[in-house]
Amino acid sequence: MSIRPLAPAALVLGLAVGALSACAPTTFPTGAPVGGPAAFNTADFAWSERPGQAAIEGRVTYTQDGKAYACVASAGLTPDTPYTRARFRTLYGSTERAAVPAAVVRARTVPDANANYSGFVRDTRCENGRFRFSGLPDGGWFLIVPVRTGDEAPLVLMRRVDTRGGRVVNVAM
Repeated sequence: MSIRPLAPAALVLGLAVGALSACAPTTFPTGAPVGGPAAFNTADFAWSERPGQAAIEGRVTYTQDGKAYACVASAGLTPDTPYTRARFRTLYGSTERAAVPAAVVRARTVPDANANYSGFVRDTRCENGRFRFSGLPDGGWFLIVPVRTGDEAPLVLMRRVDTRGGRVVNVAM
């Protein structure tokens, strides 16, 4: 696992989805985007750079219309901050969980689209439908996994995850 900007293909799918919350995450209702833009502030991301003992172990189990989906690239993990929360609400219509066509995510417009938060995004390979992020501090995160089935257009799965007490969080996407 590394902390670095995502590769161009993953950046389009993964970063377009971006983020979680600072120390006290706020839960917003799922559904249509609500709320206004939040300003990008690098200080809001500082907590996410601290070393930690927590981990997220994920697996892709998503099915739709009887078809199983598989990951197509890396899984991305974005810290929950006011900026990323507003961004995800716009891109995914939720800050909790979503499955949205990648083309729809790319077509949506977010305020301050040029804010460079990619240095705070972690990524890891998704192989055989599994991925793991380790060394995480306690906090809120947005987990993003691009998936597809057959020749169909890719979807982006998003889910908010909290790490607490240095434990491993198991997530089925």
